[in-house]
Amino acid sequence: MDVELRHLRAFVTVARLGSFTRAADEMALTQPALSRTIRQLEDVLQVRLLDRSSRHVELTCEGRQFLDDAERVLADVDRAVATARHQSRLRLGFSWLLPDPWAQEIVTRFEEATGSTVVMVRADDVIAAVERGTVDVALLRGDPRSPTSGELRLVHLFDEARVAVCSADCELAALDHVDWDEIPDWPLVVNVLSGTTGPWSWPDRQPRAVVETENFDEWIESVAAGRGIGVVPEVAMRRSVHPAVTFVPLCDAPPIPVSLAFVPGRQERLVRAFVEAAVQA
Repeated sequence: MDVELRHLRAFVTVARLGSFTRAADEMALTQPALSRTIRQLEDVLQVRLLDRSSRHVELTCEGRQFLDDAERVLADVDRAVATARHQSRLRLGFSWLLPDPWAQEIVTRFEEATGSTVVMVRADDVIAAVERGTVDVALLRGDPRSPTSGELRLVHLFDEARVAVCSADCELAALDHVDWDEIPDWPLVVNVLSGTTGPWSWPDRQPRAVVETENFDEWIESVAAGRGIGVVPEVAMRRSVHPAVTFVPLCDAPPIPVSLAFVPGRQERLVRAFVEAAVQA
């Protein structure tokens, strides 16, 4: 049997505390299990490290010499692990504005807990980015409208309210609100890859006209140019997205589900920690 880190940690803890009982409590082990671990270490080394004959556990001469080496090895391992964790990254995919203050809270909480860094990766099609492995986890608004692989998993976080958005010159901009059922009366600008509202939102009724775009920049510029109106999460109202558009309160609109999408088994430790922190936040 080879010497393992658990052997060294057990020995160093007993030596530091001078007690099997206190060491077992600190390591969350039973005292018999800790004693077996120390005995295994002594058997492998073929030397007695601890003198158990006295009331308090004491180091033998060989034990004192080995303690210095064991502490040095454990310190080197801990430094290497800390360095590796600091260099580890989790790639978070998103198609446009991240929810606030949720995004700031989750990134801070995750990085402080893991020592890893969150790298923001913008992707027009976040589902495809997750499935290809170009991101580790992605923020998804709405439900996937295209078929996805059976590997993909979604974890629902919360719901966002919707607002209407139009050109500042549009007659809709003068209204104090618009009803959800009235949206199809207007030409509708749709982001077909990551948009949350489109012709599919009214199964029994089609918008007057549909202007298709493939990313947020095309979408917002089309709305600003007066090609049609759009519908976005309420977070857009708190962020200055374009000086030529106006937001209009939207009544009776269904909320937008916000989820995290990931493939189980990839970057498993970091993804699990991120999802857990996201749900708590």
